[in-house]
Amino acid sequence: MKAPDRVIIRIMPKRLTPIATLAVAILCCQQLTAKDTFVMPRAADAKTYPAHDANGQEKVAVAADPYDRASKTQPVFRIKYREEDLLPVMLVITNDSGQPVALTDMQVELVTARRVRLSPATEDDIYRRIAHQPMKGDQPSASPLPFPRKKVHASVRKEEAEEVQDSRFAAKAVEAHATRAGFLFFDVEGIDNPLAGAHLYISGVRNGKGEELIFFDIPLDSYLQQPPAR
Repeated sequence: MKAPDRVIIRIMPKRLTPIATLAVAILCCQQLTAKDTFVMPRAADAKTYPAHDANGQEKVAVAADPYDRASKTQPVFRIKYREEDLLPVMLVITNDSGQPVALTDMQVELVTARRVRLSPATEDDIYRRIAHQPMKGDQPSASPLPFPRKKVHASVRKEEAEEVQDSRFAAKAVEAHATRAGFLFFDVEGIDNPLAGAHLYISGVRNGKGEELIFFDIPLDSYLQQPPAR
C-alpha cells in the first residue's frame, strides 16, 4: 500500500498589526528617551535631609545634598562631573509658609574647612571643563541665581549641554507650601575632601513682603556623618 505523501505545514509568524507596530515603536522611543534625557531626582522636604538649615519664623528650609559618590551620580548624570573635578550639589528649598519666597537675589557660597570660598560654576565654566579647556580666572565671592543660559560651546555635545541646562538650579521663586530643587556645580580642582568641615551659605532669599530672610548656614559635615538614603 502506498504511503501517503508527507504534508509539511509551515507556520508563518504573524505580522504585527499597525496598532501593535506603533505600540512597539512608542515603547522603544520611550526607552531611548528615558536613557538619554536628564531626569531631576525627586526632592523631598528640605528638613528631611541631613545637611539643612531652617528659618522657623519664616517657615523656609534649605538643604544641600552633595552627589559625591558614583552610586549617586551614575543613575542620574551622563557627564562624569567628578572626573572633571566638578562637585554636583542638589540645592533643595522648601517653603511651608502661606506666601511665595523670591530667589532672584539669592547668592550661594561654599566655604571649605581651609576657608577657600567657592561660587557655583557658571554654565560657560562647566562647558569649558567638560571640553577640557581653561576655566575663567578668579571667581566672585558669591554668585546670584538663577544663572542665565549661555551659548552652547562648540566642543560640547548637544546632549551634554541639555543635561547641564536641565539640571542646574533655575527657580526664581518657591511657591507657598512647595519645594524647588536643582543642582549647583562647584569647581573643586586641587581641593582634597571639599565637603569635610565645609559650609554652604545662602543669602538673599526674600519673603512675600520683599524682606530678606536671615542667611542659611548648612554644615556639610552633617551629610558626611549621615548620608541620606537613596
